Amino acid sequence: MAAETPAVSVVVPTRDRPELLRRAVTAILEQTYQGPVECLVVFDQSDPDLPWAELPAGRHLALIRNQRTPGLAGARNSGILAATGELVAFCDDDDEWLPEKLERQVARLLATPSAAVSTTGILVRYQDRTTTRLAPTELVTHRQLLRSRLTELHPSTVLARRRQLLDDIGLVDEQIPGSYAEDYEWLLRASRHAPVLAVPEPLAVIHWHQSSFFSDRWRTIISALTYLVDKHRELQQEPSGLARIYGQIAFAHAALGERRPARSWARRTLSLNRRERRAYLALAISLGLISAKTVTRLAHVAGKGI
Repeated sequence: MAAETPAVSVVVPTRDRPELLRRAVTAILEQTYQGPVECLVVFDQSDPDLPWAELPAGRHLALIRNQRTPGLAGARNSGILAATGELVAFCDDDDEWLPEKLERQVARLLATPSAAVSTTGILVRYQDRTTTRLAPTELVTHRQLLRSRLTELHPSTVLARRRQLLDDIGLVDEQIPGSYAEDYEWLLRASRHAPVLAVPEPLAVIHWHQSSFFSDRWRTIISALTYLVDKHRELQQEPSGLARIYGQIAFAHAALGERRPARSWARRTLSLNRRERRAYLALAISLGLISAKTVTRLAHVAGKGI
């Protein structure tokens, strides 16, 4: 029975969002999964504080501090290293698992011995609109992730075999500026090891709102994406994927009002892929035809990001 329901450790990084955190932790502790669930709440640059009355049977709640690099990446790693479960899952403090998420995902991962990492589909909730996002295939390859970020593979749905995470894939990169795109960088390494299993069901609610970690942090985004391209040289082999990242850099410069760099990066983007819409959006913003805030809001309404 234990082989069918291995212990799962869930890492929840948090900082100063107590109400959102309580919602996320409640959903984790109330999972229908029959195996043991350890919820590790990692407080980053804040004091551990989450009073809890009574835990359901088979559930454990631990509050720890981020003892590593301040930020999301260091907090995730603090949780991974403190985890005791055979499987390790991630959940952001502002997201919410559906009740059967772990039950269904663990079963699919155990039925796919070649996979070290699994994700699920998501429900993106922004204001009063909810959009379903599913990965294009059930096994996502490294090549697919080079071509596209595939935001359907959201960090709040990640479930990994702890041994392969530590020995083969490695911890989350704490050097990436501001921890932006740390999830994508980690998935690139994970998919290099083995294709990522994507359960074709929306089993987590991803809440987008103004207090999200990277809302309007354009300077950090530029630094992080530049770092990402320098680290993963194989992106040069996929012009459309590289154009997507260059387009994001162009957009970020445009959002900062930096017209010349925005146009320069837009030209580099279009030299790789004439169809990359981010380049045209960056040019439109640099010309004052539309604002970055409007574009971002419209993208979120459609359940997409920049």
